[in-house]
Amino acid sequence: MDAFSLLDLSPIPEGKTARDAILNTVSLAQAADDAGYKRYWLAEHHNMPGIASAATSLVIAQVAAATKTIRVGAGGIMLPNHAPLVIAEQFGTLATLYPDRIDLGLGRAPGSDMATARALRRHMAPEDSFPQDVQELMGYLADGDDSAPVRAIPGQGMNVPVWILGSSMYGAQLAAYLGLPYAFASHFAPDLLEEALYAYRSTFQPSAVLDKPHAMLAAGVCVAPTKEEADFLRSSQILAFARLRTGKPGPLPKPVQDVASMIPAQVMQSVNHALLVSATGTPQVVHSRLEEIIKRYKPDEIMVTGMIHDHASRVRSFQLAADVLKDLVKP
Repeated sequence: MDAFSLLDLSPIPEGKTARDAILNTVSLAQAADDAGYKRYWLAEHHNMPGIASAATSLVIAQVAAATKTIRVGAGGIMLPNHAPLVIAEQFGTLATLYPDRIDLGLGRAPGSDMATARALRRHMAPEDSFPQDVQELMGYLADGDDSAPVRAIPGQGMNVPVWILGSSMYGAQLAAYLGLPYAFASHFAPDLLEEALYAYRSTFQPSAVLDKPHAMLAAGVCVAPTKEEADFLRSSQILAFARLRTGKPGPLPKPVQDVASMIPAQVMQSVNHALLVSATGTPQVVHSRLEEIIKRYKPDEIMVTGMIHDHASRVRSFQLAADVLKDLVKP
């Protein structure tokens, strides 16, 4: 593993506003820049009362403007929601403003419920055109023909690095076929991590942008000076997941002392399984757990994420995680 990065959903804490969430995101990105994270990615979700990164390209622009060297990108853009040309223009503009600092991760899921997906797309096509849309988008960002009938301006010739994101075999196989870097969403969907990484690595076809596989996995982290504090801070994310899975999404809850007593046992079991690829506790405990994950799956890069209600505690958690990850990086 040669690098570590950070995924942010720009959570809206209970009692705060979307503006607070975005300002917190900018502050966290600046801390991540100073702490040595390679990338800072934001995710596209819609109609979610606890997430402020719906207009992902705009938040990326804000973060890139406020940071110095960290790469900023999408983890990811849910391409079925958009015309490839629009995304090429948006990320072409970002790459024009912030050269060699913009990443474009692409996902196949809508990132929303079906009613919201219809509101976004208006006219939903029944067929799955994701592979074709990815290639069309990459074509707009490549060195192109000035006489082409449709061009992305800005965008053409920017060659923004494109990643395929996924939580199943589909994305792994597509990334391998196209010769692109691959990121697995193991921070909330761990079941197929091992199989997907194997499929990606074993069927990878070198391309103009990548000569060998480059796989990144995502892991949840919550680090604090004591186990008790880490467990307390982590309870916000556990509650948020439980409410989402029972159809009651909302702002990121305030932490509680005994989270298990507030969640039905069956739901708690499901949440714990979803958050299996994670590390919570003191720096020493988190070091041990992340080392175990890295040894097992051998990622080229790891991306950590975690939603904590108190902003200062969240920043501290990722700073402590960076110290742990620096010790685990093996160039």
